Amino acid sequence: MDVNEIRTPKRRRRVGIKWKMFIILFLFVFAFAFCIWIFEVQMLHYFYQAAKFNELETVSESISSSLGDDIETMHVTDDYATEYYSDIWVYQVEGSNFNKAYKVAFGEGLKDSLGYFIEPNFSDLYDSAKQNEGRYIVLVPMNNFRDSYFEFKVIKDNMGEPRSFPFILGNMRKLNAISVEIFEADGAEYVIFQRTNITPLSVMISTLENQVVFIGTLLIILTLILAAIIAKVITKPLEQVTEAAKSLAAGKYNTEFKGHGYREIDELSDTLNYAANELSKNDHLQKELLSNISHDLRTPLTMIKGYSEVMRDIPEENTPENVQVIIDETARLTDLVNDMLDLSKIQSGARLAEMREFCLTEVVRDTMFRYEKLTMQDGYKIEFRADRDVYVIADSTMILQVVYNLINNAINYTGEDKYVSVVQSVEGDAVRISVTDTGEGISEEQIPLIWDRYYKVDKVHRRATVGTGLGLSIVKEILEIHSATYGVSSTIGEGSTFWFELKTSDSQEYKAEVVDI
Repeated sequence: MDVNEIRTPKRRRRVGIKWKMFIILFLFVFAFAFCIWIFEVQMLHYFYQAAKFNELETVSESISSSLGDDIETMHVTDDYATEYYSDIWVYQVEGSNFNKAYKVAFGEGLKDSLGYFIEPNFSDLYDSAKQNEGRYIVLVPMNNFRDSYFEFKVIKDNMGEPRSFPFILGNMRKLNAISVEIFEADGAEYVIFQRTNITPLSVMISTLENQVVFIGTLLIILTLILAAIIAKVITKPLEQVTEAAKSLAAGKYNTEFKGHGYREIDELSDTLNYAANELSKNDHLQKELLSNISHDLRTPLTMIKGYSEVMRDIPEENTPENVQVIIDETARLTDLVNDMLDLSKIQSGARLAEMREFCLTEVVRDTMFRYEKLTMQDGYKIEFRADRDVYVIADSTMILQVVYNLINNAINYTGEDKYVSVVQSVEGDAVRISVTDTGEGISEEQIPLIWDRYYKVDKVHRRATVGTGLGLSIVKEILEIHSATYGVSSTIGEGSTFWFELKTSDSQEYKAEVVDI
């Protein structure tokens, strides 16, 4: 099948990571530029007013702390008038008259014009401050004052809220704030008048607007470039991994994933390479399993069919020996099918362990007697060594099957001496059953594979002397159900030892025993 022919389930068409990344970056830049425009242009009046109100408060506190010292008051007033570009009047109040001016400083140099238009309103401003806990701030327009026109019109003030500031949102040209604060020092009363412009210059607003447009345009261009670069760097290894995954889906298990550049992609590539290797192994074992099972099914079925036809066509061949062959081959087929069913039930969880206490030594001893005929007729020597009876808590039927399958496996692969050794040993709270043969042994790289169904160490299929070839897979599943430890040690040319361990229950009285069959 061609890689391009791989079909995936129909799904709603989605936006690719490249375009998603571009959209996210574009929205981020747009939001960033919008925030700049809001705060730097639209909210500029608000921030400018807040800064100016803070200046008024700072000037009042500094001048009030210097009252009583004429020279200090003069210096402070001049400095702040120049620094904050505002007009300041400091008067000592006697009765209702402002008869002593401590200092008058004009930061904008408007003494001859604007100053004279404001001073006639000092009395009303002073009265308002008296009514407002000694602090009054009023916003007034300053229009056409150079043409000798000034209308003292209150736009907004802080009457009733002496600690607050009268903010105006929106763009009003030449909007001024007049601050009046009353203080007492050395038994005398003082009043400080301040005037400052709280409307930003139009040239400042225009400059900021141009800057926002320029910065926004530049950011959009940079976003396009950055999105293209990032998309290429990130999506290219992902596309490579995707193409390799399609090849793997097509059955090409030798596919190698080479996604590089980022830790997550490297980890994904390593995981997929591991998955491809495992799928390759599984595919190979599946084919081998089908081949071996087919062989084991075909041989007895052929013999049964052949002997049956001979017995049908030649009456003289209807002998007990031929019938026995049919019975033996039928029994072998039954064993194979039963083993496959047992393995399937265990793996699916349909067969559960019935845990109870029993004598493991007795189970092994009873198993040994099953091979009495084999030892007598074929010359096998199977020896069991145990130093005492040991009890465990497990499923006795399953453990019997484990012991039986391990001995079958040893008989199938033992050496020419036909010797098999079964040993029971106890270490601490665990009992170990070891089954040793004297065969050719297993190489180190093949040991992890021998527990797979129908895996053959020599890769050459042959009919087992006893068993069906599924024994070790059943052993593995049963022991894992019991959370038992198991394994195999092998030396090439000397043989192999399969073992498993179970936790013991209450120990019984010591009884040395050696059983030879």
